[in-house]
Amino acid sequence: MSQTPVSLTAVQLYKRLLSYVKPYWLAFVISIIAMIAFAGTETGMAALMKPLLDGSFVEKDPTTIKYVPLMLIGLFLIRGVANFLTTYGLGWIARNVIKTLREEMFEKLITLPASFYDRNNSGQLMSKLLYDVEQVAGAATDAILTVIRDTLTIIGLIAWMIYLNGFLSLIILVTVPFVAILVYFVSIRFRRISKEIQGSMGNVSHVCGEIIEAHREVKTFGSQAYETERFDRINRKNRGQQMKKIATDASSEPVIQLITVLGLAVVIYLATLPEVLNSITVGSFISFITAMFMLLTPLKRLTKVNSKLQAGIAAAESIFTLLDEEPEHDTGTLTMDRAKGEIEYRHVSFSYDEGKGSVLNDICFMAMPGQTIAFVGHSGSGKTTLVSLLARFYNIEKGQILIDGVDISQLTLKDLRKQLSLVNQQVVLFNDTIANNISYGQAGEVSEEAIIKAAKSAHAWEFIQKLPQGLQTEVGENGVLLSGGQRQRLAIARALLRNSPILILDEATSALDTEAERHIQAAFEELMRERTTLVIAHRLSTIEKADKIIVMHDGEILETGTHQELLANGKHYAELYRLQFQDD
Repeated sequence: MSQTPVSLTAVQLYKRLLSYVKPYWLAFVISIIAMIAFAGTETGMAALMKPLLDGSFVEKDPTTIKYVPLMLIGLFLIRGVANFLTTYGLGWIARNVIKTLREEMFEKLITLPASFYDRNNSGQLMSKLLYDVEQVAGAATDAILTVIRDTLTIIGLIAWMIYLNGFLSLIILVTVPFVAILVYFVSIRFRRISKEIQGSMGNVSHVCGEIIEAHREVKTFGSQAYETERFDRINRKNRGQQMKKIATDASSEPVIQLITVLGLAVVIYLATLPEVLNSITVGSFISFITAMFMLLTPLKRLTKVNSKLQAGIAAAESIFTLLDEEPEHDTGTLTMDRAKGEIEYRHVSFSYDEGKGSVLNDICFMAMPGQTIAFVGHSGSGKTTLVSLLARFYNIEKGQILIDGVDISQLTLKDLRKQLSLVNQQVVLFNDTIANNISYGQAGEVSEEAIIKAAKSAHAWEFIQKLPQGLQTEVGENGVLLSGGQRQRLAIARALLRNSPILILDEATSALDTEAERHIQAAFEELMRERTTLVIAHRLSTIEKADKIIVMHDGEILETGTHQELLANGKHYAELYRLQFQDD
């Protein structure tokens, strides 16, 4: 089970988030010092009102008249430098935090087990990697900027006001508890809405991804209106969640400002009473009023930052849930250089979900080095699951799988998978050159001669030569610029170049035309003599020369034998063969 931070409080989540800022402590300290300087200039501007009025206009002091303009210029120079250091410093930290989080998330994604991807859609995961991380960076840095700088500004201004007149300042401070209570309740709502927004963003991303990948099917089946309505429904939900957030933000801000202004109004009224006016100078009074009104701007920013802070905390919870997922369990300790290729399944049973029953039941068979074992049966009979267990994409519940007499659970995943080459029915190619797709996964640099040899063996060299840039031709996203048969031939070439002792072919020739299939089948026959091959086949004509054919149905082995033996038995395989060739 994964260890998710669902039970963590907002403070604990934020502390964990701030741990990503720790490596950049020097830049952070400089930014904090710059914030303090900036906050000091805010208080300095209010304080400057006192000598400006008392010294210049009332007392007409020549020294004050001379130095106040210079002090004002100096104040804004300090303010400008402090603002640059703060904004740039925190921006630099934010982008580094985003970079680190994305690296950790990506590294986690490539180590998670197959079962994780079975229960999570790609849109939600992409939303975490792109949208949630940006929200987190805002909470880790932008929010800090506002909270620290504006809090220091408010403290400085209130301190100056207390210095000028403690009684009037006390009235302003009375409003603080009311503001704090309101902010607390608004925070709870912001965090809940932010979680809902993240979920809806994932749905938007998921639907977009589906449409991009399946655009041919959408057009062929004339489903544009249906898909538009489906996207519109999800998009409306996202808009609704965003509007809830905007409404909460828009209503909380004026309420908080109203509470503050009520305090200010009372202060202004009291400050204009004769007994109060007689106790302070004109400069002190204007300085006090200036500081009081200057409080509104940082207070406004503090109320608005709550939205970003809560969105960041909700995003942090989403990200840390992913980062705390259990990676593939690599419990093996044994290493294996190159296996001979002997494979044995001993009473193997497996289920994806215990409540839905077993997918495989008591599977037993052995493949000797160099043998070709074919698996046939209707869809859902467990053929693909059976070979997936060999690569330990899933861990078996009962029984053992052995390679050269060694239980695969005792091998490290790296050494186990080094023994395997895989060609799937659904070919995966990367948006790269043909050469890089064929040599994918190879340690070190692969010579062009070796790539060409593998391409020729897979009968891919004929069409590669005709392409404008040959091996350097870009294949597009998932090989979209190639035909289905060409994509599968490249996947076969990739598997051949890997030259592992065990070859797994999962419907590997299903998308090839008959002539191409004959050529590749001839190449396979030569290569299969040197490796153990497990073939999942739909076309029974491609496995007639297999050393052993295993017929499966509902997760069980019905019969085993050679092509001729199974035909002679006249049972399940013979019926499958008759139906297929009758269709042909």
